[in-house]
Amino acid sequence: MKKIFVVSLFICTVIVLRAQAVYESDKYVPETDSLVLKKLVDWQNIKFGLLMHWGTYSEKGIVESWTICPEDEDWCRRSNTDYFAYVKEYEGLKNTFNPSKFNPDIWAEAAKEAGMKYVVFTTKHHDGFCMFDTKYSDYKITSQDCPFHTNPRANIAKEIFNAFRKQGFMIGAYFSKPDWHSPYYWWPNFPPRDRNVNYDPGVYKDRWAKFIEYTHNQILELMSDYGQIDIIWLDGGWVAKRSKEDIEKTYQEKLKNIGSGYIKSNEINQDIKMDELVKQCREKQPGLIVVDRDVYGKNQNYLTPENRVPDKTLPYPWESCITSGGGWSYTPNAKYMSGREGVQLLINIVSKGGNLLLNIAPGPDGTWQQGAYNLLKEYGAWMKVNGEAIYNSNPILPYREGNIAMTCQSNGNVYFFYLANQGEKIPQFIHITSHQPKKGAHVTMLGVKENLSWIVEGQGFKVIIPAYIRKNPPCDYAWTIKVSSLKK
Repeated sequence: MKKIFVVSLFICTVIVLRAQAVYESDKYVPETDSLVLKKLVDWQNIKFGLLMHWGTYSEKGIVESWTICPEDEDWCRRSNTDYFAYVKEYEGLKNTFNPSKFNPDIWAEAAKEAGMKYVVFTTKHHDGFCMFDTKYSDYKITSQDCPFHTNPRANIAKEIFNAFRKQGFMIGAYFSKPDWHSPYYWWPNFPPRDRNVNYDPGVYKDRWAKFIEYTHNQILELMSDYGQIDIIWLDGGWVAKRSKEDIEKTYQEKLKNIGSGYIKSNEINQDIKMDELVKQCREKQPGLIVVDRDVYGKNQNYLTPENRVPDKTLPYPWESCITSGGGWSYTPNAKYMSGREGVQLLINIVSKGGNLLLNIAPGPDGTWQQGAYNLLKEYGAWMKVNGEAIYNSNPILPYREGNIAMTCQSNGNVYFFYLANQGEKIPQFIHITSHQPKKGAHVTMLGVKENLSWIVEGQGFKVIIPAYIRKNPPCDYAWTIKVSSLKK
C-alpha cells in the first residue's frame, strides 16, 4: 500500500492508494523510533542536498574504486592489463595525493547559496582509502606516507562536516561496507574474484569476525569523533545478511540473463550484524537516519534511486542521487548539466515527493571545477525566487500535466511550475487543466508582487501573464504560479 498526498486546491489531505511501480524495491519496513521519524520528516522537508565522491582516484580522473575490481564490466576497465601491478599502482596513489587547495568553507558557502540543505561525503569508498583519521587502518589521508598529512586540515571528513555544519546543513557520512584493501575482506591468501569477499565467511568465521569488528570500529569512530551526524549512508548492498534460499534465487535469476550480465562467483552470506551496529550508532547519535542501500529491512530508512527519477511518487521516503557533470568521481574537463536541466530536475523530483542529492566531485588539488560553481549559481538564483514552492512541500495529484509540475503546502497554498523548453519565453497564457481555484482565490507568480488575472477554463483555469512580466521575468527556466486561500 502506498501513501500519496492529495489536495483539494486549498486543503492537503493524505489518502492511501494501491501501490504503483517502484524502482529499488516494492518493500519498505517503516521506522518506529520516534526520534528517527522526526528527523526523517526534517530531511524530507529540506529537499536538496550535496553528495561528494572524493578519494585518491581523483588523481587519475578515473571511476571511483572500480578499476581494482576484477569483474568484466565497462566501469572496471583499467589501463594496465596486469591486474596485480595495477592494484599496486592504484594503492600507491596514497603516496602522492596532496589536495593542497582544499578549503571546504568555500564549498559550504556555494552549496548554501544554491539552496542545498544537507551534505553526504564519502568517508570511505570500496577501495578502502579513508578520508578521515581512522585508528584502524593506515590506508588513509592522514597516513605518514600521504603528503597531505602535514596539512592542518588533513582530517578531511572532519573539516567538511564542520564547514557544512557551520552553514546549518544536515550531515551525512557515506561509508562503504565492502573494503577491498582490508585483508579481512580480500584475504591475500586468495585472489579477489569479484566485488565480494574472496573467501567463505561461513568457513573462515574468525577472519570474517575480524572484518565485522573492523567495520563496526570505523563507523563508531565516525559516530563518536565527528560531531553530530544526521545520516549514515552505507553503500555496497551486497554486503548483507542473506539466506541460502535468497542466494539460490539470485543465482537462478542471473542465470536467465547470462547473455547480458556477469554472474558473480561468490554470492554468499556477508552478514556484518547491521542491527547490532545501528543500535550502537543510535546510542551515540540519537535519531540517526540509516540508509543501508539496496538491503531490504528496517535499516533502510529511505531509498535511493541512482541516476534516475521515478515516474510517480513512491510509497516511502526517497532521494534520487544524480551526477551533475562527468561521473561520480572527478572527470577532467567535465561537462556539467545546464541551469535549465538542473532546475527542472529538482522540480521533477520534488513534485513527486523526493529529494535531490546532487553529486559534485572535487579534483586532485582539492577544488571544484568552475562548471560546478556555475551550476550552483543557477540553482541559487532560481531558488531565491521559488524556494517556498520547494521546501516543506508535498506532492499533489496528478504531479504533472504536460510541462506543468505541482506541489502544495500544509497551509493550503498550491504551486504550479511552468517548465520552459530550451529558449522558451513566458507565454501570455498558462493553462492548468487538473485544478481550479475557488472563487476569489489569490493567484500570483513567485517573484512578482501583483496578483494575476485568471479565468475558469473547463475543469481548470487559465492564468494571464502581463506583458511587463513576459519582458522581465523573475527567474529563468521555470516560472511558479501560486494559488493561495482567501485572506481572513
